[in-house]
Amino acid sequence: MGRKVTVATCALNQWALDFEGNLQRILKSIEIAKQKGARYRLGPELEICGYGCWDHYYESDTLLHSLQVLAALLESPVTQDIICDVGMPVMHRNVRYNCRVIFLNRRILLIRPKMALANEGNYHEMRWFTPWSRSRQTEEYFLPRMIQDLTKQETVPFGDAVLATRDTCIGTEICEELWTPHSPHIDMGLDGVEIFTNASGSHHVLRKAHARVDLVTMATTKSGGIYLLANQKGCDGDRLYYDGCAMIAMNGRVFAQGSQFSLDDVEVLTATMDLEDVRSYRAEISSRNLAASRASPYPRVKVDFALSHHEDLLEPLSEPVEWKYHSASEEISLGPACWLWDFLRRSQQAGFLLPLSGGVDSAATACLVYSMCHQVCEAVKTGNQEVLADVRAVVSQATYTPQDPRELCGRILTTCYMASENSSQETSDRARELAQQIGSLLGYLTKYDCSSADINPIGGVSKTDLRAFIQFCIERFQLPALQRILAAPATAELEPLADGQVSQTDEQDMGMTYAELSVYGRLRKVAKTGPYSMFCRLLHVWRDVCSPRQVADKVKQFFSKYSLNRHKTTTLTPGYHAEGYSPDDHRFDLRPFLYRAGWPWQFRCIEKQVLQLERRERQALDGGD
Repeated sequence: MGRKVTVATCALNQWALDFEGNLQRILKSIEIAKQKGARYRLGPELEICGYGCWDHYYESDTLLHSLQVLAALLESPVTQDIICDVGMPVMHRNVRYNCRVIFLNRRILLIRPKMALANEGNYHEMRWFTPWSRSRQTEEYFLPRMIQDLTKQETVPFGDAVLATRDTCIGTEICEELWTPHSPHIDMGLDGVEIFTNASGSHHVLRKAHARVDLVTMATTKSGGIYLLANQKGCDGDRLYYDGCAMIAMNGRVFAQGSQFSLDDVEVLTATMDLEDVRSYRAEISSRNLAASRASPYPRVKVDFALSHHEDLLEPLSEPVEWKYHSASEEISLGPACWLWDFLRRSQQAGFLLPLSGGVDSAATACLVYSMCHQVCEAVKTGNQEVLADVRAVVSQATYTPQDPRELCGRILTTCYMASENSSQETSDRARELAQQIGSLLGYLTKYDCSSADINPIGGVSKTDLRAFIQFCIERFQLPALQRILAAPATAELEPLADGQVSQTDEQDMGMTYAELSVYGRLRKVAKTGPYSMFCRLLHVWRDVCSPRQVADKVKQFFSKYSLNRHKTTTLTPGYHAEGYSPDDHRFDLRPFLYRAGWPWQFRCIEKQVLQLERRERQALDGGD
C-alpha cells in the first residue's frame, strides 16, 4: 500500500574535534537504523565535528576535516539506500553556517542552514555562525572538488527547502528553531510537510526535559505530523552534559523515548508510523486547513525514493508511550555521574582525588562518583563492550571486569581529610565513615585550602537540591553515614574550636540561610533582577515572614556580599552546568568582577520604597486609632 514509514533518530556521544570517533559513531548509528528497517536517519546537531568546538570553528581545519568525514560517509556502503541527515559547519560564499547535509546514495539532496541561532546562556552560536535569513529561498552551493569527485554533482541546493519523496514530504528544523515563537514547522506543516526533523545540541539542565517533551508534542498537536528529535549526549569536552532524550512523536503523542542519561555512546530509536494517520488527523481540523490554503509554498527538492514499501499491509505499527521523567534528585545522581565518566575516560586518568570535609558538598561529590561506579557496573552487566574497555583502561588491568560498585569505587576514588588546627574530630569521623561505606581510600592531609580542583561536578547545583540529593542517596545507595552529614550544620571550620566543638557555621558567617541564597541566586540570574527588582519581588514572596525593612536589609546584604566576592568566580574550577542560576564567570554568567559594593543608586531606590511603605503603615495605624 505504501503508507507506513519507518524512521530513525539517535543520540550520539560525540566529542569536539574527534573526527575519527565521531565518524565511527555516525556510521554505527546508520547501520543500526538500517537493521531496524528505517529509510531515514537523523543525527544530532554538528555531529561530524562535535557541537562544542567553540573558537575552533574559526579554523579552516575544522571545515576541511568535516568535509573529509562527509566524503567518508558518502562513499561508505553503510549509507546506501537510506536518507542520511548529518550536521556540520559549511562555508558558503565566505559565510560560515551551521548546517544539515542530507544525502542519499552518494548524492547530496540539500544543505539546510540553521535559521535561528542559540545565543544566550551557554550558547554563543552568533560568535561563529550566521543565521540563514532568506525564508523559503535557496541558492546554488558549489561543492568542493573532493565531494564533486564522489557525488558527480557540481552544485546542490543550499537554503530553506523541504524534501519531496515519492510518498511524503520532509522538513528540517535545527535545535533552537523549535524553541522560537514562530518555529519553521508551523509554516512547513501548512504547506504539506508531514515529517519534521530536529537535530539538537541541547544540554542538561534540571527539569528541562519537561519543556523539551512539551515542545515536541505540541509541535504536532495543533496541526498533526510526525516529529523526530535527535540530540547529542555526554560531555564533549566542556562544562556541559548533553542529555539525549531523543524521541519520535506523532499527532501530539510520543511513540519512542530515548534515555536521558546513559553510558551508551550510540543510541538509535525507530518507529513505524502510518502517514494516513497524519492525513486523517489534519483533515478534520478546519482552522488548520483554512490556513493551509493560504500558505506560501516552500521550494521542494524532489527525491526519487520512498520511505515506505509497496507491501506494508502486515507491517506492525508503533504504539504510543507515556514519557517517563526522572525526579530532580535522580537527575543530579545520573547527569553529573555520566559527565564524570566521560571526563575520566577521555582524560585518560586513573581516578579521582577528593578531599572529604565531613560536610554536604564533599559528601555529594563522593556520592556522584559512587553513582558513576553503579552506572559503569550496570553497563558492563548489560554487555556494553565500550564501557568495559574504558574501565579496564582506567584501572590499567586488561582482564578486569567490575561487578561491585563499592569495589570499583575503591579503585578509582581516593579521599583524604584535609585538616587544619580548627578542624574537629566530629567532621573527621563523618568523613571516615562515608569513605568506608563507599569503599574509597581515606588519607590524611593538612593543607590550607582545597580549591585547587580540576573539576567540580556539583558547581551548578543549589544547596537545596544538593541536600535533597543526599537524602536520595541515603535510600538509593544505602549509605547511613550521610545521615550524620545531613544533620550537621554546614561549616568551613575556619575559626578556632571552642572546647573542641565547632564555633562557627556557614549560615552565621554569611548572614543568610542556604535556602535564602538559592532564592537570591535564581532571582539574580534566571529572573534577571537587580537589587531594586529583587526587593520588589521578595516584598510579595516574603510578605508573611518579613517586614519591608527586613526584606530590604536582606537584599542589600546579599548584593553587598555578592559584589565583594564576585572576583572569586574568575578562578572557579570548571563545574557541571545543572541550573540556570550558575555563577560561572567563564562561559555562562558574564558580568563584571569589580563592583561598587555600596550600590548607592540602587539601594537608594530601595530605601525610598521602604520609607513610603513604612509611612503608609503608620498612617493606617493612626487612622485606625
